[in-house]
This record gives sequence, structure tokens and C-alpha cells, in this order.
Amino acid sequence: MVTIEGIQLIGFDNSAAGNEHFSSINPATGEVLQYTFRKATESEVNIASEKAASAFQIYRRKSGIEKAIFLETIVDEIQNLGDQLIETCCAETALPKARIEGERSRTLHQLLMFAAMLREGSWLDARIETADAMRSPLPKPDIRYLHIGLGPVVVFGASNFPLAFSVAGGDTASALAAGCPVIVKAHSAHPATAELVAKAIRAAATKTQMPDGIFSLLHGDGQVVGIKLVTHPQVKAVGLTGSFTAGKALYDAAVKRKEPIPVYAEMGSTNPVFILPEALQTQQEKIAKGFAASVTLGVGQFCTNPGLLVYEKNTSAAAFLQRLAREFENTSGGPMLTEIIFKSYEQRIAHRATLQHLEVFADGKKTTGKHCADPVLFKTTGDIFEKHPDLAEEIFGPTSTIVEMESKSQLLAAAKNLSGHLTATVHGTDNDLASHRDLLDILEQKAGRIVINGFPTGVEVCHAMVHGGPYPATTDGRSTSVGTASIFRFTRAVCFQNMPDQLLPAELQNENPLGIWRLVNGIRTKDRIQ
Repeated sequence: MVTIEGIQLIGFDNSAAGNEHFSSINPATGEVLQYTFRKATESEVNIASEKAASAFQIYRRKSGIEKAIFLETIVDEIQNLGDQLIETCCAETALPKARIEGERSRTLHQLLMFAAMLREGSWLDARIETADAMRSPLPKPDIRYLHIGLGPVVVFGASNFPLAFSVAGGDTASALAAGCPVIVKAHSAHPATAELVAKAIRAAATKTQMPDGIFSLLHGDGQVVGIKLVTHPQVKAVGLTGSFTAGKALYDAAVKRKEPIPVYAEMGSTNPVFILPEALQTQQEKIAKGFAASVTLGVGQFCTNPGLLVYEKNTSAAAFLQRLAREFENTSGGPMLTEIIFKSYEQRIAHRATLQHLEVFADGKKTTGKHCADPVLFKTTGDIFEKHPDLAEEIFGPTSTIVEMESKSQLLAAAKNLSGHLTATVHGTDNDLASHRDLLDILEQKAGRIVINGFPTGVEVCHAMVHGGPYPATTDGRSTSVGTASIFRFTRAVCFQNMPDQLLPAELQNENPLGIWRLVNGIRTKDRIQ
């Protein structure tokens, strides 16, 4: 068993300088759990940041193989935590055991995927243009290009994914793979879980002889410790999965620095679902069941739960709505992750229920217990939706809004007026999709992932995934927080002109000692340069 101490883990050192304390709470029972945690002081923030900066000068020179071994050893150490990790996480989040076990598997898979990418090595996008002294009118210089790490990265743990988007989640995995030390600001809803995983990372760093400061974990309030981290001059990038309010606050603080830095904040979205005419007629049962399940999955606490259902009114609509109401009435809620999240959900649902232009179309089953959210499905018209754009804003929890459009043109207009989203889903037959290519073209500009005849919940961890989208879904719509492409959030390109071969990184040397794919004079090859 790993001892939970409730302190800051700063590199290979423990620190307990702070006098402010807090405890985690079981959201299903309201029970204050046994562990007490100290909030980090400004001095501890400074020490962690300076250690990370020093570690960067060593870690950035580590080979891809050495970094891969580090990530693989983190996997081993997390697995060694065994049931203690699962039980602690369940107690702090009220999430079911099966969910946490699945999330642990996802977390380990992410780390191994990046390790495999580092071992192969071609991700650096090495590009070489060889010199040509005889070129006229001017000689061509030798120019060689690749990606390097930015420097220390601050990662904020997410409330809704205590493993996969927290201490050893995708942000940390991609930053470490990029060659960047990481400082994690633990989420206050699951600090004991955070400490267990952090100690696993530190054990892996020790075993693989990584530099002191390669990883740190700090506790504290986002408005205090978080802002101090983001504004520290040694920090070079930020990753966050959280609310719009938190993400925008961190972004604003980062761009006001003397040296502005990138903030990659994934801030959630409404994830609209569109049903096209033939699908509304022929796929009613499938869509109704799938939509009701997707809205309420995880008590609606995923960033990809669909918060809008849009269709064009036709003769099939009434039968579909009857089926959807039956399916939704069979759904159930459950305890939310924190009291604050629960109260926000309750307040926003109560407000919407008072709006005259919005109908409470269906309710899920009532759930008894502390901080339990009940599913609610609203309904309105396209005319009302056009006049009240706030209906397109996310409510974090098991709720969604049906919008019935009078015509295709009204549906297209609504799509054009959408802000940025993580996903957009379209249900349609082949004929539907062919006749609504204009809708698909609009949605391509509005979302990071277009889902056809499925549902957005469930984000595949793979090389091709984009989990991002235009603002306000994220603060940088060019990025993804899931998949191997997420590594490029924490790198920058550098090129070397007329650098002697022996001084170049191995990836750019003539002999190609690592055997990676490179773009040489415009041709993709693994060949050595003569």
C-alpha cells in the first residue's frame, strides 16, 4: 500500500510548507474522507517551476528510446498500485468500479501509444534539404528541420476523468513524450487519486534515472495556485480539460504575461446531433435508444454528451418523438462528481424549466441520494432557437434540448450560427447525406470531429483522433488533446542551416542512425544521405 501524505511532490522531494488544508469528499454520501491535503505555497510553486526548468535542459537531450522506457515504466508503476488506486478513485468520485478500471486501461494505453511512437521516431517530422553549391543564381544552403519540446508544461487535472485526463492522462503523456517536464495541479475533487498516480510517476522517474524536476504534483485552488503556475516565467505551455470559465481565465492570464504562452484548454461543448429526413423515418428506434443513452452516459458528465438534437419537421417526427420520450423516461441519473457541479446543474435546469418558450419534453427516472442529478429533455422550435442562442450553451449534466426545424433552410441557418464544438453528429441514409452535403460542409467548420450514424460519447484513443474544435470548445482549434497528434501542442519547429553533421541531432544526420522516415529534398525516405 502506498501511503497518502497530502503534501506536494516537487521532483524527488516532498514539501509540506503550506498551512491551508482541505479534504476530498465522497460525492455520493457527503462523507469527508480520511485524508487531509495541504495547499501549495507560492514558494513551492516557484521551486517546482525552477526544478522543471533545470530538468528540461537534461530531459530534452534524452533519446526517444529513453523517453519511451520512462513512459513504459510509468505504466508498470500505475499497474503496481492495483486495487488501491481503483478503490481510492471510486471513493473520491462515486464513479463505478468498472468505469474506473476502464479508464485506467485507457490511461495506460495512451502512455504505451506514445512510447511506441517515440521508439519508431518519425513523429519528429525530420526534413532535410541538402546543399547545392552549383545552383544559380545563388548557392543552396543545407537546411534541416525537426520538432523539439517547448519546456515545462503545467497540466490541470480534470474533474470528470480522474485518470485519463488527469495526473498521468493524455496531456501529461504527450508533454513527456515531447520532451517537456510536467507540473500537475491536482483537481481538488480527487487529490488522493492524484497523489497515488503522481508517486507512480516519480517511482518510474527514479528507476529510469530521469532528472529531478521532471515531474511535480501540487495541490491548491485553481484561482491561486493555478494562476501562479500559469504566470511563472519558467512555464512554457498549459494543458487543461475543464469548464469555459476556468479555461478562459487561464488563457487570459497566459496571454498577459511578458512572454505569452500557449494554453490548450478543452472547455466542453454541446455536441449537436442532426437527424436527416430518411433516417428520421427508417432509424427511429436506433436513434432514440442511442441518443437517450448518450445524453445520460456518465450522468452527462462527459465533454461529448450531446446537448442538442436537431431535425427537420416531417410526417415521421411525431412517431420518433414518442419513441424518444419512452427511451428517455427509462434513463436514470446518479451522483455528480462534486457538490458544486451538482448545484450548477440544478440551478441551470431550474432556470430553463421556467422559460415559456421551452417545453420539458421528458424526464428520466428519479434518483435518490446526495448530489444526484435527474435527466431532463427539453424541446423547442427553430424560431425560438434562433431568437435565443443561449439555448445552444452547454449544461454539464444529463440533459439535452430537441429543436424542431420547419425547413432545411432553417436547419442550415441554425448550423451556420453554431459556435465551435468538439463534435457534430449526423444521422442519415446515403441519400440523406448526399442531399445534405451543404450541412456537412458547415459542420466541418464548426467541430473537431464529425460523427456519422453514431454518437459522440466515447473518444477513441488512436493516431487519427481529433478531440478539439474551434473556440469556445477549445482555446486553440488547431489542436487535439487525444491521440498522438496532441504531442504537437508542446513542441516547436527548429531548423539548422549548414550545421556540421556531427553536431546535428541523430534524426538529421546523414547516416540516419535511427532509421526513421525523413523528407529529403521533397522525397519521403529512410535512406542515408550520400
